[in-house]
Amino acid sequence: MTIHKHGSAHWSGDIKRGKGTVSTESGVLNQQPYGFNTRFEGEKGTNPEELIGAAHAACFSMALSLMLGEAGYTADSIDTKAVVSLDKTDSGFAISKVALESKVTVPGIDPQQFDGVIQKAKAGCPVSQVLNAEITLDYTLN
Repeated sequence: MTIHKHGSAHWSGDIKRGKGTVSTESGVLNQQPYGFNTRFEGEKGTNPEELIGAAHAACFSMALSLMLGEAGYTADSIDTKAVVSLDKTDSGFAISKVALESKVTVPGIDPQQFDGVIQKAKAGCPVSQVLNAEITLDYTLN
């Protein structure tokens, strides 16, 4: 089974003064602005790195939920942030690292067992698998 989802982007102009919009198939993002100023200068609008971060945080949280279920547990809550690092390199820019930070509440799970499950979720998350970056994980188990 193959699932296809899509996002789209429009751009016009040069890199510094140009503007673009980004949209998703679901319409949750509908012509949201992005540009040099939203990516590098902190202006209002989105940017590719925060979209990757949101996708990674969502995917990881779902993978963790699945793997907890396979181990016989259900999380009361999983709150994950993915901090995406964009670094200047000799050849331009590169996403070098994604730092996952997750706060999880799972009743009755042994901390050592939980560590095994959450590490498996980090490795098994489809977004983790597609990223060519160092992925770190810090978590708090409640």
